[in-house]
Amino acid sequence: MSVSTHSRRKRLMIWVAVLIPFAFAFIFLLRRHDATTAGRKGRTLGPIAVTTATAKTANLPVYLDAIGTVTPVHTSSITSQVNGIIVAVHYKEGDVVQKGAPLIDIDARPYQATLLKDEGTLMKDEGVLAQAQMDLERYRTAWKRNAIARQQLEDQEKLVMQNEGAVKSDRGTVAYDKVQVEYCHITAPISGRIGLRLIDPGNVVQANAGTTLAVITELQPITVIFIVPEDSLGMVQASVNQHRNPPVDAFDRTAEKKIASGRLLTLDNQIDTTTGTVKARAIFSNENERLFPNEFVNARLLIKTLVGVTVLPSSAVQHNGKDAFVYVIENNTAHMRNIKAGVTEGNSTEVQGITPGEIVADSSFDKLRDNAAVMIAQPKPPSGP
Repeated sequence: MSVSTHSRRKRLMIWVAVLIPFAFAFIFLLRRHDATTAGRKGRTLGPIAVTTATAKTANLPVYLDAIGTVTPVHTSSITSQVNGIIVAVHYKEGDVVQKGAPLIDIDARPYQATLLKDEGTLMKDEGVLAQAQMDLERYRTAWKRNAIARQQLEDQEKLVMQNEGAVKSDRGTVAYDKVQVEYCHITAPISGRIGLRLIDPGNVVQANAGTTLAVITELQPITVIFIVPEDSLGMVQASVNQHRNPPVDAFDRTAEKKIASGRLLTLDNQIDTTTGTVKARAIFSNENERLFPNEFVNARLLIKTLVGVTVLPSSAVQHNGKDAFVYVIENNTAHMRNIKAGVTEGNSTEVQGITPGEIVADSSFDKLRDNAAVMIAQPKPPSGP
């Protein structure tokens, strides 16, 4: 035997010794994989545990959801109608004031003086008028006895008319002065909550200068203005014709917590062409004042109520593209059935193609197939007492 032949045999034996452990490891992993696959197949072939739901007959409300803004029925921004110095502020920030309650006093002395002067002028002209009327009666008596000329009587009649005009003008001036004095004592034009203090005593205000002295907002009742798409306008008008004032619920920003319940008051008289929507106003009593002016809310308007329809939990309805289907459970077997899904409200969906009382699967949809064997699982007991 040559040296080269002996060397080749030696290398071959080394390779065999190295490959044998790898061969055993590969066979072990292959058998383990086959056992795992067989175990999975065995479990898949068994019944699939599912929870179920029963189709029921119910009345399902149909709502229109829209975004809205809380808007007061009346808001009054008070400004001064006379010139003067503010001498008193009677309200406190955040007060609820009644109509006619005193708010602000402006120095009224200049206007009271003017009123007094004009009242004096009125008294003087009334005296002149009274004297002219007495002379007119004397002239009439004298004319009847042909003691004076007709012209003198007519002149006196016109003089009386002039004095009457002067008295009437004076009375208008006095009435105007009284209004100016009243403007110096500003009162609440409406009942509501007053805002933050905007003016202090000692400040000089100008008539019709646009400076706001106080803002009063009516909170009870209060309204919510929300938008309705023009495509839904027909349904809303039908609801208005049927219920006259259909109910509206106001929810918070997350649309999860209901704030208040009210009624639809009216619709706007035209559609906004830029947005394709129409404004609607709902009114709320707001007795607890949970609706705040300019607050953003989600409005939910009741359009109609579907009476006696078949409903299922929304989680039981599955979708394959545009098609909806459920798994009907019969004799512990799941049968896939196509249905027509309608309105969804909350966790309930209106369905057609299911008879009330039929049982459908409500879980394990990743494992269910048509004609698959199932086992109805017991629902978990509710937690807590």
